[in-house]
Amino acid sequence: MALIEGCKHGLDINVPAAEVKAETAKVLENIRKKAHLPGFRPGKAPESLIRSRFAQEIRQDVLEKIVPRYFRKRAEEENLNVVGQPNITDVHFHDDADLHFKVEFEVSPEIELKEYRELPVVYKEPEVTPADIDERIEKLREQKADYVNIDPRPAEDGDYAIVSLKSLTGAQSVDQNDITLEIGGTETLPAFSDNLRGMSPDEEKEFDVVYPDDFGNDKLAGKTMRFKARLTVLRKKELPEANDEFAKDLGDFQSLEELREALRKNIFAEREHASQQEAKDKLVALLVETHDFPVPDAFVDRQIEVSTDQRLRMLQAQGLDISKLNLDWEKLKESQKEQATKDVKASLLLDKIATTEHIDATVEDIDREVQRVARQEREAPASVRRRLEQDGTLRRIANHFRTEKTLGFLFEQARKTSE
Repeated sequence: MALIEGCKHGLDINVPAAEVKAETAKVLENIRKKAHLPGFRPGKAPESLIRSRFAQEIRQDVLEKIVPRYFRKRAEEENLNVVGQPNITDVHFHDDADLHFKVEFEVSPEIELKEYRELPVVYKEPEVTPADIDERIEKLREQKADYVNIDPRPAEDGDYAIVSLKSLTGAQSVDQNDITLEIGGTETLPAFSDNLRGMSPDEEKEFDVVYPDDFGNDKLAGKTMRFKARLTVLRKKELPEANDEFAKDLGDFQSLEELREALRKNIFAEREHASQQEAKDKLVALLVETHDFPVPDAFVDRQIEVSTDQRLRMLQAQGLDISKLNLDWEKLKESQKEQATKDVKASLLLDKIATTEHIDATVEDIDREVQRVARQEREAPASVRRRLEQDGTLRRIANHFRTEKTLGFLFEQARKTSE
């Protein structure tokens, strides 16, 4: 065995002539049984004719049977965990002689775990103040707001104007009725507020709107549009009072205090999850930094493929035609290589720790997830399980639970510091 570099290995393999001869005989006989040659019934053609007529096919079949078998045998003998596709070179295959070939391949790295318990990490228990709860209640009041018509008068800040808009010039045609705009609101372009302020219902007005360069609609960003606007109705937003009745309307709460306590717990859980996730990310980064070992190119390439596919799916979901993207895959691959290598190292380290600590997904974990998917998709749990097993999703679910439990273990064992 020859170590080439990092995870890359090479083997020189020799197959005795007797083994090659025996395999050749099997291949030749199998071809003779199926061969249709003029003047001979299947299986009756002379061996010499079969050898000459099907020489290339015989050679190929013998190599396809012997090479993988002897490669696997040597890899098992030397306890090599092969990853990716091996590269076969320098094949020497001649009649009545040993078969010789070289094979280059990658193996999973040997990881010697350093200390992973009591790793230092900055973590503070989240706090929830009365002001935080007040802010969440205000958002709930906003969601339950009523919009009531008010008597005709000039529009002022805080009013909600129902407007009909028609574009007169500009980059995009607009002809829309019953658009709601809050006068002076943060979501309303200042040009609309400035021109609608002071208008009364049934009034019409023409004005220009200059859209900012960073406007969300690319067709309008940086452009000037002239509109004709007609204000039809003015409305005021009325928020419900934050009292016991408001709490009862929101769900299974008997009082405002019960609602506030439920909100406190929700906010705490959200912040705790975010804080713990940040701490776990730091722990993983520390593990990667303190463990130096080679990573197979096959793993890195696969990680780049997965992350690129995820990004393209996101772009596609946003309406982008990814078939029109002119991507330089080599540059893309090179730009992601460093991060992909770190991600692979993190995954290998977490897997090693999980194996060492006997951490794994339980039957209950898998059953619970299958039940959740079945409820979501309104299918029978048994059929969902079969489908998830067949497409490999069940294995990925189990791996996800294993990883999350390992991260939880690292966090529990970590030495938390306040700074």
